Amino acid sequence: MTSWTWIALGLVLAAIELATPGGFFVIFFGVGAVVVGLFRLVGLLEQPWTQWLAFSVIAIGALRLFRRPLLAWLQPNNQAAVDSIVGDSALPSHDLAPGERGKAELRGTLWNAHNVGSRAVVARERCRVVAVNGLELDIQPE
Repeated sequence: MTSWTWIALGLVLAAIELATPGGFFVIFFGVGAVVVGLFRLVGLLEQPWTQWLAFSVIAIGALRLFRRPLLAWLQPNNQAAVDSIVGDSALPSHDLAPGERGKAELRGTLWNAHNVGSRAVVARERCRVVAVNGLELDIQPE
């Protein structure tokens, strides 16, 4: 293939990546095609089999090396936001005996709650959030 064909293929693959929801797979093949096109433009990779081999190696190598760090860099760390509610006060919607699960209000939202304290809590009694397990708050009386 000509160098311009490789570069055009790379741009089409990059456009496909932009048109599809995240995942970052196709973009690395686009990068591989553009790099092969540039190598072909400067006179390297004359044989078609070397072009296809270089395209495969560059695309798969870039995918393996850069995809995970790129996803980690682009995705926000929500753990800090969840951990910020530990220590806040929650209000159980009904009485909870020690070890019992129910609902509690925290920051205007109703959460699943687990009374991990040694005594029962009464409905609407202020409780301290001591941990967050998924979507469940571990609470204990203040």
